[in-house]
Amino acid sequence: MRDSIPTILLVEDNSTDVLLTRQAFEACSANVDLQVVSDGLQALNYLYRRPPYVDAARPDLILLDLNLPKCDGWEVLAEVKSNGDLRCIPLIVLTTSNNEDDVRRAYHLHANCYMIKPMAFNEFSAAIGKLNRFWLSAATLTRS
Repeated sequence: MRDSIPTILLVEDNSTDVLLTRQAFEACSANVDLQVVSDGLQALNYLYRRPPYVDAARPDLILLDLNLPKCDGWEVLAEVKSNGDLRCIPLIVLTTSNNEDDVRRAYHLHANCYMIKPMAFNEFSAAIGKLNRFWLSAATLTRS
């Protein structure tokens, strides 16, 4: 990738899932700057650098839950992928939903990836490890 530490924006309202995500990145020895917001409105404020996120680092990757308060993940996904400045940020839907309609809808809205959260920590950690190896090691990401 590049010499700097990649910034990941995790949009997740479940504090247990936030903790598990942090632990999973640590377990795979990923050196990332994990920024967390707990609802869709905060995610958009972060991405548009509105208060209180005026100095927020532009994320290299977005991990987005779909079921969020205030502004759901679908709205965040649609907004990010319709914005010329944000659409090049890879956005991975990270959710418990295995509903085929949700998968289809996410890709129709131009999600870069749809990952179903495994329930067991070792499986979740393995999934985060794969995400890390592909998106943060193999793939070339851009800063714009």
